Amino acid sequence: MEFVNANELRYRHGDSGPKYLFRGPRIDWGLIRFLPGEKLGAHYHNEVEETFYFTGGTGVFLADGEEHRIEPGCAFRMEPGETHDIINTGRAPLEGMFIKHVYKPDDKVDAEVS
Repeated sequence: MEFVNANELRYRHGDSGPKYLFRGPRIDWGLIRFLPGEKLGAHYHNEVEETFYFTGGTGVFLADGEEHRIEPGCAFRMEPGETHDIINTGRAPLEGMFIKHVYKPDDKVDAEVS
């Protein structure tokens, strides 16, 4: 068994970005938080499937060039090779969680989206 308390962990950028709760050996699982105007950054994975579930805030989820509105309760599952980005377009933090499977921490590929 593994145990963590999310309140004791920091987001990548202090008060925003991803916060990994578990890393491997089979999945990555964590929380995401983006402040107004922040974005994740367009990327894809060669072999990893990634799922997002949003619990608060509003924004836009970009999936292979298509825009989808984000609000609490929205979930998105990305297949390997599908480019995705998250943008907080609201006035409050955009919050949710993510799961990546299989565990391959070096599988992320940054992408340019026009």
